[in-house]
Amino acid sequence: IAALVGTGGVVLWRKRADIAARVVLAATVLGTAIWAFVLLDRSADFVPWLRYAVLAGGIASALLLAGISLVPGRVAAFVAALAVVTALAGPAAYAVQTASTAHTGSIPSAGPAVAGARGGGPGGMPGMGQLRGTRPPMAGAGTFHGPPQGTAGGPGGNAGGLLNGSTPTAALTKLLEADAASYTWVAAAVGSNTASGYQLATGDPVMAIGGFNGSDPSPTLAEFQADVAAGRIHYFIAGGAMGGAPGGSGSNTSSEISSWVEANYSPTTVGGVTLYDLSGGAA
Repeated sequence: IAALVGTGGVVLWRKRADIAARVVLAATVLGTAIWAFVLLDRSADFVPWLRYAVLAGGIASALLLAGISLVPGRVAAFVAALAVVTALAGPAAYAVQTASTAHTGSIPSAGPAVAGARGGGPGGMPGMGQLRGTRPPMAGAGTFHGPPQGTAGGPGGNAGGLLNGSTPTAALTKLLEADAASYTWVAAAVGSNTASGYQLATGDPVMAIGGFNGSDPSPTLAEFQADVAAGRIHYFIAGGAMGGAPGGSGSNTSSEISSWVEANYSPTTVGGVTLYDLSGGAA
């Protein structure tokens, strides 16, 4: 799209002696400025003056472009530069804000917080209305929420969830790394996002039960029990994304595994995360 817009702008500029080309060029710049104003107005606290500057620049550029054939060359160059700056000011501000803000989770987002936004922003499930830049509740075992955008889980750590990776504390990481070479997986957790943070922190394999969102039937309860009995898994980490939610699709295998672990092993809490030591083999 950017290439087409750029090419079209060059063609229209070269044909600016034609009134039709000037009208199209002026309308394009004005439309771009109006749309930029609408988008920037949704984030009223983000560089508050920018949306008005863009709108004013767009109106001025459009009027000048409409009569561009009547002005000297230097003025024409200024008008062209004003039009380009007007068109790119909003996107440039969004790009700088996005690049300078830390992000977490699996749903990509760009730009500042949008008032009344709905959908899967950092730390929120799709449709739950979590706004970018706001602070959701700190995640603990069994929750779906993650840390606020750009933060790292706080003193208590973060168990992770459907859309957010886990952020284990130093104490929990040290515990998982202990005797890691004796196990195929230092831990097992529901969902790949939950497992990912522990694997990145320890550098050791962590089993992701149920795949991406915990709803795949892999491993089955029997397979998991066999791995535990064989001493392949050291810890089970509670919480994370639980598959097979009411009204949804997918397998309940991850819930079955969680229930089996909870019924047969004793929990302990380290760094705000609940986990179960499976190293004793079959319970």
